[in-house]
Amino acid sequence: MASGFFALLDDIATLMDDVVVMSKITTKKTAGILGDDLAVNAEKATGFVSSRELPVLWAISKGSMLNKLIILPIAFLLSAFAPWAVTLALILGGIYLAFEGVEKIYEVLVPHPHITEAKPEEVHNDEDLLKAEQQKIRSAVFTDFILSVEIVIIALGTVLGKPIVFQILVVSIVAVIATIGVYGIVALIVRMDDLGYKLVRSHASNKRHVLSLLGHFLIKALPWVIKSLSIIGTVALLLVAGGIFSHNIPIFHHVLEGLPGFIKDFILGVVVGSVAFLLVKGVKWIKRRLF
Repeated sequence: MASGFFALLDDIATLMDDVVVMSKITTKKTAGILGDDLAVNAEKATGFVSSRELPVLWAISKGSMLNKLIILPIAFLLSAFAPWAVTLALILGGIYLAFEGVEKIYEVLVPHPHITEAKPEEVHNDEDLLKAEQQKIRSAVFTDFILSVEIVIIALGTVLGKPIVFQILVVSIVAVIATIGVYGIVALIVRMDDLGYKLVRSHASNKRHVLSLLGHFLIKALPWVIKSLSIIGTVALLLVAGGIFSHNIPIFHHVLEGLPGFIKDFILGVVVGSVAFLLVKGVKWIKRRLF
């Protein structure tokens, strides 16, 4: 009896070891989307008065967790009863990621008019301020839902064929890490300038003090950090998408074999993303012509 109990404990320990190892691998595979998620949410959480940044970020974080509570059961049901649908969703998600990456590059390279929105800090009426916050929160939660679907599907794609309990443990761990990690880092980023202002004010009498210089650096660095995250996120989207195509579409297995893997993935992401982008642009152009 005792030996059976200890054998069970040993099996559980082995399972948890495998889960931890696979969780690390899966987190690496979803790092590209996490980078984009980080960039998007850092941008969404800024632009508010200082006292409202963290409450808005907390509201978005709760929406993100609710998104994953909706997505995870559906993903596990598909894995159990229609695993082919997970692979299909993975490829479709890859096409969306590639399209999004190419669209971001297009927006940088091709000048086009932007729709200007009233910033929350420019709204002085409390009711209008609340509406602006709610609108931005809804937009951020919707974007998070799309990215969460991609994170869960990619994570699930790495453990297909494993026992369902193993899949649930690994993907759930990745989902929790994604939420806590991304929004924890975003909270630090959006408070960078506030910390900078405090350091500057506390050493106003000595502007050459190291802490005062650090404060000025943090204030000036915030927009550059967000912009850098956006660039890194765009490249990561194309790399993740290319990796999905390379590993899940047989025709791409032996394409560009002489190139390093990351360059091959990037090229595949750009090519497929460009095709998807042109198709979307073409459909929009036809709709404008017809209607």
